[in-house]
Amino acid sequence: MPSNVAPAPGTGTSSAAGAEAVVPAEAVTPLIRGIAVLRRLTDADGVSSLSGLERSTGLARSTVDRITATLARRGYVRLDGRDAVLAPRLMELGNAYLAALRLPRLLDAHADALADELDESVSLAVGDQDGIRFIHQATRRRAMSLSFRIGDLLPAERTAPGPLFATEWGDREWARWHERRAADPEDRGFPAVPARSRPIEYGEDDRNDEKDRIGANRTNPTNRKNGKDLTAAQDLTVGKDLTVGKDLTVGKSLAADRPEEPGAGRSARRLPTLGDDFEQRTAEAREAGWALDDQLIEPGLVALSMPVREAGRIACVVSVVSHTSRHTAADLRDTLLPRLREAVAAMERELREAQHAESATPTPRATAAPSGLAVWAGASKQELGREFIESLARGLTVITAFGEGRAELNLTEVAQATGLARATARRALITLEHLGYVTAHDRVFRLTPRVLGLGFPPLSRTSLAEIAAPHLTELSQRLHDSVSLAVLTGDEIQYTGRVSTSRVMSVHITIGTRLPAYPTALGRVMLADLPEPPLTELLPLTPRTITDPARLKAVLDRVREEGYALVDEELEVGLRSVAVPVRERGGRVVAAVNVAMHSSRRTPEECVAEVLPELRAAVGRIEEDLWVAGRFRRVPRT
Repeated sequence: MPSNVAPAPGTGTSSAAGAEAVVPAEAVTPLIRGIAVLRRLTDADGVSSLSGLERSTGLARSTVDRITATLARRGYVRLDGRDAVLAPRLMELGNAYLAALRLPRLLDAHADALADELDESVSLAVGDQDGIRFIHQATRRRAMSLSFRIGDLLPAERTAPGPLFATEWGDREWARWHERRAADPEDRGFPAVPARSRPIEYGEDDRNDEKDRIGANRTNPTNRKNGKDLTAAQDLTVGKDLTVGKDLTVGKSLAADRPEEPGAGRSARRLPTLGDDFEQRTAEAREAGWALDDQLIEPGLVALSMPVREAGRIACVVSVVSHTSRHTAADLRDTLLPRLREAVAAMERELREAQHAESATPTPRATAAPSGLAVWAGASKQELGREFIESLARGLTVITAFGEGRAELNLTEVAQATGLARATARRALITLEHLGYVTAHDRVFRLTPRVLGLGFPPLSRTSLAEIAAPHLTELSQRLHDSVSLAVLTGDEIQYTGRVSTSRVMSVHITIGTRLPAYPTALGRVMLADLPEPPLTELLPLTPRTITDPARLKAVLDRVREEGYALVDEELEVGLRSVAVPVRERGGRVVAAVNVAMHSSRRTPEECVAEVLPELRAAVGRIEEDLWVAGRFRRVPRT
């Protein structure tokens, strides 16, 4: 099997060589096209029209339609009219990489604690070829706060972690970096960062000299003292005499190409492009053991980074990120470096202890039981016919074969974990390796950080309300009643999601509305999950409102046992509601969903028999998405 094949274009850190990579003969073309669609949706922040996907991918509209239909069937994309929207379930691909990596499980708590202590944003990043990719973000909520997301890819030279990762680069990695810089001089291939560019700068004396020089050149065109190739020097050191490296612009002689431009003269001073001093910064990082980002991404953003090592190699880099309104780069280094060293030492100790525990109880490399997705793909093909691309669905299934305890798998183990035939799994792995999502060494495969580029960045900021929204809409359309999502805030509920129906008599409540928890079905299913629910100030809002604490406690006990609450005209006369809780991965209730209606619509018995099953099924789908989205991040409740 071919290994280390250069990635196809459009996959993040592609190089000039990568753009010309030959597609292996055994590659699965539908898988390549499907991943291209996912990449374009990711770059479009998670939503794009189908016609927009047709233009950005260059695929035929019929092909785009089939790809999005297949992704929608898998739950990775939601089709909303003429738009395709990334769905939370797509995050299971990135989760497979993060679980196999195991660093988030071991180090996220350390990063969160450091952010709380310093009151600054803290991130964990891994190297991704000539870039860095975030695997964890502990962000402080401020008017000016960090907007980077898990999975975002940044050019190494414009970050603090980049020089640290580059200390382990060899000639091949440096060659790739130079090729990418030449092919993409403005970092357009990194949508998470602003484009880089800096103008030529002149002093007043330089301007006068330049006028004389231009006049002389017009008289004698051969009298150009700047005719030497500025790329002759080996590197660029900011602050020294201008010895411009071969990577200053696109690696060509500035004078030869633009002899008459102002600034082509001897006394012109060209400001360095962002990142031109990367090799020097790498040398400094190698010596110091830490690195700074002094507004390389954008004005005001500063960061201090240190590597976290495992078995002598950099496992990840932890960064403290701030703003110049709070810290200068030098102040960040002088003030926080000692505390950052302590945090890194604790993280490395955590990794050593985990390694020791794994070595003390050696187990064979784990393989998952067949996921059943291969059977599902075959059944979907039978049902949908040519509109379902089975090879795309099977190819993406291969990514989910990896996970915790399954960081390295051979071909047989991938086939066993997915239920695919060896030949099918092999072709999918060849394709994923060609695209840069898998690496192979000694017949063993590993996922790469690039997998996080498949939807994870836009989806990593999704809130519970956003996760629930399409499911609430579907439920309301099915039952023709109002459906709401709410969270518990003290002894009140706050509505965070809402789908209303158009009726003469309907329940009109807006998002953000707060109501007392005790007389509502939403409130009761959430109160029932608390060890000591607040049951004070129980006021009679209607003649049927329960105001006796002992009686209400007995009702909550029954709600906890039955898993739902039915409230009949206790909040308002004529209003009937049934609700079930929404639970996170650990089983804790984080929200609730209800269906509310006028009492004339259904009897309480009909609510239990007709509404409750539909409500439970919808909440089950919300929880499935929530559990995927919340595996390696905290999902905001609102």
